Amino acid sequence: MNRGKLWAWIVIVFGGLYFFVPLAGTLEFSMRIGHGKYSPQIYADVLADPRFQASFLYSTILALATIIVGAALIVPTAYWVELRLRKLRPVVEFITLMPLVIPAIVLVFGYLRIYNSSSWLPFTGSERSTDLLLVCGYVTLALPYMYRAVDTGLRSIDVRTLTEAAESLGASRMTILLKVILPNVRSAVLSGAFLTFAIVIGEFTLASLLDRPAFGPSLQLIGANRAYEPAALAIVAFVVTWACMGLINLVGTGPRGSSAATR
Repeated sequence: MNRGKLWAWIVIVFGGLYFFVPLAGTLEFSMRIGHGKYSPQIYADVLADPRFQASFLYSTILALATIIVGAALIVPTAYWVELRLRKLRPVVEFITLMPLVIPAIVLVFGYLRIYNSSSWLPFTGSERSTDLLLVCGYVTLALPYMYRAVDTGLRSIDVRTLTEAAESLGASRMTILLKVILPNVRSAVLSGAFLTFAIVIGEFTLASLLDRPAFGPSLQLIGANRAYEPAALAIVAFVVTWACMGLINLVGTGPRGSSAATR
């Protein structure tokens, strides 16, 4: 037992070093001002940069839209599969895994081929329609993570019993989904939302080839012309991501989330 604990701590220490040492190096590099001196002023400059603010706000809005569309698509689908179509679960899981097999660059070239300005459905004809196409692409990329998070949450509760109990009280399908099922899988949906947010914030290929001012292409553009700002932006993105994780963990383990499944 003691030897097992020792190896566990060794793995934790090496894992922590593998994770935090590059992060510390990035932080140290981002604060350099020359001749062995350091200053956090670079972060104030980066956060005050209008390009950073515009690109981060744009990606945040698209991330929220992607989360809403993805949840509206995945939660009812996963619920119905768990309730009535369990035999089709392997087929649905295979479909949701396809975005991991098909590279994003193949996906975006397919979009450009089918939805270009000369096609019968010109999604790339204007900025707003291109944004809609980009959200659809983000939903596709996040599909494996959102579906598995929601599916895991649904498997942890008795969907059939909850549904039958709600139906016996006269609740409609929509009422059951919104007021019975969704509160019980809130933590799972939030986990999928966090993963979706992380994917959208760091995504480069779709936004770049669709020529949209997202955070990923902006970070690459700044990195091609400056030295220290990309490292500072990477740290900022890391802090935002971990802040979202902390908030999700806080909300997901609240009193309502911890007791919803038992009521």
